[in-house]
Amino acid sequence: MKVFPAEVVDAVITECDRTEKRRRSLPARSMAYFAMGMALHSEGSYEDVLAMISDGLAWAQRDERSGKLANKAAISHARDRLGPEPMAMLFSRVAGPLAVKDTPGCWLAGRRLVAIDGTCLDLPDTPANDAHFGRPGVMKGERSAFPQARVVALAECGTHAMFDAVIGPYTTSENAACAELLGRLEPGMLCLADRGFYSFTAWENARGTGADLLWRVKDNLKLEPVEDLPDGSWLADVFDSVADQRRRRPVRVRVVSYTIEDGRDPTGPYRLITTLLDHNQAPATQLAAAYAQRWEIETSFDELKTHQRAPRTVLRSKSPKLVTQEIWGHLCCHYAIRTLMLDAAEAAGRDPDRVSFVAALRISRRSIAQQGAFPP
Repeated sequence: MKVFPAEVVDAVITECDRTEKRRRSLPARSMAYFAMGMALHSEGSYEDVLAMISDGLAWAQRDERSGKLANKAAISHARDRLGPEPMAMLFSRVAGPLAVKDTPGCWLAGRRLVAIDGTCLDLPDTPANDAHFGRPGVMKGERSAFPQARVVALAECGTHAMFDAVIGPYTTSENAACAELLGRLEPGMLCLADRGFYSFTAWENARGTGADLLWRVKDNLKLEPVEDLPDGSWLADVFDSVADQRRRRPVRVRVVSYTIEDGRDPTGPYRLITTLLDHNQAPATQLAAAYAQRWEIETSFDELKTHQRAPRTVLRSKSPKLVTQEIWGHLCCHYAIRTLMLDAAEAAGRDPDRVSFVAALRISRRSIAQQGAFPP
């Protein structure tokens, strides 16, 4: 894969101490690509996916021999040897925001629009997965059919590229899982988040990175106006606690409140708070319109869960270590497809939002075993 070149894969494998001590028919590099191949061909058998990966790697290495392919048990052992750490590091090493300055739909007031949110994935119902990941409860005290893993991610709104993520058990709340991600925001970003993510601690954690924030908040958060602004927004103070409020240790925010009227019953009011205090730099109407871009990360999750993984499909891996490896493989695969989609959109002078993910996925599946799919 051009997005995940062999030299980067090999460097990550070396850093994770997964380099083979002896020559193997299923080396670590092949298994790293196999983890991404499983995501690309989520309905194919282990043997079918390995055959496609092996064909692509054989061409890249100019190896015309047609060796005997390993069976499912050998592939599982090779996956165990690789573990999840190289795939996590590979995603971290390669994935990043994709948009350039003229990419449409990606910027507001010179800031890169990104969004944070979470989703859950169904896992095979094994004792190990159940013990490690947990599962949701359902009515009458029963439990759901499958354990679940929770994925919280950061995505670039205009390109749908998920460029950072945390994977954990279902029993870890979305708010707890997001704490690590919020600390990895960067200056020049404008992070969008739904109302379930706000807490004073989370806000300060994210604000401390130098990134700007635009978050929806719940109706019970007290936001008394300190100063009204000409665009209809106002400045307010938020506090960590009642004691902080008494000691007057405020954090100044700007509040945008609005309803949506589209010919149906009005919805709202929506209350947003932001670190962008200058109404001239980012008027309230622009911020309200930008907040709608938060839903783009939901589209990213849908692409991964409905199209790439296939709807209502349970992941394959029967142990927590391999579940984590498999999810990182899915994230790497989605990022690679989104990178190629942006390249195609830029070459055609189009908005990346107007390029079909389903079509890009179909083309990627057809091309994985062809010449040039893997770098030499």
